[in-house]
Amino acid sequence: MTVTVHELVHYPVKGCAGTSVDSARVTVTGLAHDRTFMVVAAADGAFRSQRTHPAMAAIGVRVLDSGAALALSAEGPGTLRLDVDPDGPRREVSMFGKALGPAADQGDAAAEWFSEALGAASRLVRVVPGFDRDGWGETPGKVNFADAHAVLVTSTASLAGLNARIAERGDAAPVPMNRFRPNIVLAGDGEPHFEDRVAGMTVGTAELAYSVRALRCNVPLVDQRTGLRAGPEPVRTMATYRKEPEYGNKLSFGTKNAVVREGVVRVGDPVAVHSAVAG
Repeated sequence: MTVTVHELVHYPVKGCAGTSVDSARVTVTGLAHDRTFMVVAAADGAFRSQRTHPAMAAIGVRVLDSGAALALSAEGPGTLRLDVDPDGPRREVSMFGKALGPAADQGDAAAEWFSEALGAASRLVRVVPGFDRDGWGETPGKVNFADAHAVLVTSTASLAGLNARIAERGDAAPVPMNRFRPNIVLAGDGEPHFEDRVAGMTVGTAELAYSVRALRCNVPLVDQRTGLRAGPEPVRTMATYRKEPEYGNKLSFGTKNAVVREGVVRVGDPVAVHSAVAG
């Protein structure tokens, strides 16, 4: 099977728009700049996501000056250049009701900007130096502010297979890959969801190991361009063939992976598959 890297995407602020890049440094916690920042509720530090604030999808974020600044853009508050403060005041934050410890608050200007963009009192925080968080699954790895894993991998074959099933219904348009918010999109001559069976692979000079299939919530219903929910697809069709009995019949698309060797990956790089997932 011939496999190459089709697309690379990082998401500097968890839940906000991603940026496609031609190459990326892959660290133990994933693509450089990926989910380094997170928007939290001002009152209690609980993370905000597209599950409850779909408008986050339409918030543009660009990394400037090798991570020293961010450029933010959204309808409403407009644009903001934000100088990053890794040593900002510490704020306790949480995700899915679990405390993550302290994060570095990025100041009142960022807080006011995100509060206006989302219509809810919010703060922007950054991982602190030395942040150490474990993932889970077959190979847990380490993770920043992603849900639980360093790298989300999908394939063009899987999307084509899904869209073919949607087309059979005849009443909905195909969905783009950004509904699934991947970090690495693979292209090749494999069957749909061949990535489910890859336990270990070298991508560029980095090495990834399988953690778990990517279980899906309601985020794939969000149009990533407008920040509006646009269901019932792809969830309706995925429910006909992508249920995971081991996880309460949640739906899956793509895989979550740990980084077991850091490196650099570029669009077009060949992917070497080393081992298959058991079963």
